[in-house]
Amino acid sequence: MTFSAIIFDMDGLLVDSEPVWHEVEIGLIESHGYVYSEAVRSQGIGMRVDEFAAILQQHYPKLGDSAAAIESAITDGLLALPPERIKARPGADEIVRYAAARNIPRAIASSSTQVVIEHFVRLMGWAALIPNRFSAQFMARGKPAPDIYLHAAERLGLPPETCLALEDSRAGTQAAQAAGMTCFTVPDLSHSTLEAFADINDKVFADLYAVRDEIESKALFA
Repeated sequence: MTFSAIIFDMDGLLVDSEPVWHEVEIGLIESHGYVYSEAVRSQGIGMRVDEFAAILQQHYPKLGDSAAAIESAITDGLLALPPERIKARPGADEIVRYAAARNIPRAIASSSTQVVIEHFVRLMGWAALIPNRFSAQFMARGKPAPDIYLHAAERLGLPPETCLALEDSRAGTQAAQAAGMTCFTVPDLSHSTLEAFADINDKVFADLYAVRDEIESKALFA
């Protein structure tokens, strides 16, 4: 099987941002006298920030008088971090440039807000390399619902089943699969394992270098 486009997740897949999201969340939560539970954190991996903010409000009500206020505080904290704190995941720059050099249609389909997507893409120097950048904030439902992936395929003018999605989270993997796409999962090992996806996907890779090797060796975009 060959594909017509690559659709990238962003956080934890292209950008090593999960640790800094976690740092900002810890700072906000502990500043209000709470201890951040790993069980709570794990619920938010791959989710939209507003949906996760609603979960945080349920567990830590003093964080803000609304989920929107909590989302704003987290986003502001992230955007205020020094630029050098935001780094690409191993192999991310290479696979982005690989796709661009071969003129493979490509897009970002992220749970992050558009302002965060644009911030990270600018810091990585990818604005011209990934011209299509879509946020689930504008969708009716966030991941694991397929909305953002269906939207990305529609905007690229391609059937979803011809698109290869690259993801790092369970929610994202489920979203891509629900859209009818093949998904290559590259777990973010800062909070997950390769084995954690065995029940939902048999296409799991250690890093983006391995994904690029798979694409090349099997001529998936021939």
